[in-house]
Amino acid sequence: MAFDIPKTAYSGKIKEVKLGSGGKAVTVGGETAYPFYLFEGQMPNLPKIAMEVYDSPPEEWPAAALEPFAGVTNDPVAWAKKCITDYGAEMICLQLKSTDPNGLNRGADEAAAVVKKVADAIDVPLIVWGTANHDKDTEVLRKVSEVCQGKNLIIGPVEEGDHKKIGASAIGYRHTVVASTPIDINLAKQLNILLGNLGVPDDLIIMDPTVSGIGYGIEYCYSVMERMRMAGLTQGDDKLQFPIICNIAKEVWKTKEVKIPEVEDPKMGDAKKRGILMEAISATALLLAGGDVLIMRHPEAIKLVRGVIAELVK
Repeated sequence: MAFDIPKTAYSGKIKEVKLGSGGKAVTVGGETAYPFYLFEGQMPNLPKIAMEVYDSPPEEWPAAALEPFAGVTNDPVAWAKKCITDYGAEMICLQLKSTDPNGLNRGADEAAAVVKKVADAIDVPLIVWGTANHDKDTEVLRKVSEVCQGKNLIIGPVEEGDHKKIGASAIGYRHTVVASTPIDINLAKQLNILLGNLGVPDDLIIMDPTVSGIGYGIEYCYSVMERMRMAGLTQGDDKLQFPIICNIAKEVWKTKEVKIPEVEDPKMGDAKKRGILMEAISATALLLAGGDVLIMRHPEAIKLVRGVIAELVK
C-alpha cells in the first residue's frame, strides 16, 4: 500500500509586492506554503538580498566589514555602484545614519539630495532606511518621497507613531512602505490595518518585524515571524499576508563578538571569519522563518546565504 506523506493544508497566500521600477525591479512574496516547503506549495519568488550603503562614513564598523568597501565608504553613489558591479547586489539599502538627531543630525533637504543621487545612479531597487526617530523620519522620508517620485523606493521604518504622515506621502508619490513593529505579531497586524485604513494599498506594504542576530534574541524573532506565516497561510489572516523584510546586517555587526580581536581572545578564532559566519547564520535563520528580503553587509556572508537558497530550492 502506498504511503501518503501528511501535508499541511494552506488556505492563504502571501501577497506579491513589486519593488523598484524598470527592468531590474524585483517581485517578492507569493508563497503558498511555509518557507521552502516546496513539497507542499509554491515559492514563485525567491528571497532577495539587499546590500547596505551608508550616507556617511561608518566609523564604528570592524575592519572585516570595511575591507570589501575600501575607498568608497565616503561616497554613497560609488559605494552603491561597487555593490552592484563587484558583488552583484540585487537591491541597495541606503541607511540614513547621518540624519540621526543624536549624531550628525543632517537636514531633510541634504539627506534627500543624497538619496536622489543614489537613486539616479543605480538601476536596482533602492531601500531608504531612517533612524526610527519619529519626528526626524517624518521630515526626512516625506522629503525623500517627494524628490524621488516615480522611483518606487522602499521607505522605512514606518511605525505607528509616524505612519499617517509618511504613509500619506508614500501614497501620493507611489512608494512602498516598510511597516515596522517591535517583535510583536499583534502590533504588526495592527499597523497593517492602520496603513490600510489610511489608504496605503496592499501592494505597497512589506513588514519589518524587527530582527536580531544570533545570540541576541534571534529565537524570539524567529518565533514571531513563524507565527506571522502561520496566521497568514493556515489561518487566512489577510493582514499578515505581506512579505517580510529583515534589516539584519547592522544587528550582527554591532555586537561585541564580531569586534573582539583574536589576539585578545584566541579561543574566539579569526575575527573576520567569525563576523562573516555570524551574519550568514543569522540571515539563514531568518530565511527559514519567512524572510523575503534580507539587508546584509559582507559579500562573503551574502555568497554563503545565496548558496543556502540555491540548495534549499534544488
